[in-house]
Amino acid sequence: MNLRIDLSWLLMVAEHKTPGDPQVLDWGALVAAVARHDAEIFGSAVYTDPHARAAALLQLLLHVPALEHSNAMFASAVAYGYLVASGLKVVTSPEQVRDLALLVKQGKADVRAIADELRQWSV
Repeated sequence: MNLRIDLSWLLMVAEHKTPGDPQVLDWGALVAAVARHDAEIFGSAVYTDPHARAAALLQLLLHVPALEHSNAMFASAVAYGYLVASGLKVVTSPEQVRDLALLVKQGKADVRAIADELRQWSV
């Protein structure tokens, strides 16, 4: 199943999952996230499963911050929420989330590596 998100879903995640309901500073980052998770080349999905799509969202939102603060928390919540909304049961720890966010932010994990880590979070 390829769940499609939209701008309103991202805003809801930001409102409910980040402290202080931060303001959006870069709307383009959110628009890019919506487009990226659903990207196609010649009619074929670029990201073919929920883990890869969540990984693409996480990577983009960590590297192109959209909010005035708490962008790592937001990006992680978006990826987690995407997996759950896709019907997957996700079990992780704050430490695993933090470690993955650090790897991504430092440029040490590409989309495939991120997706592999997210697969380990799925039961």
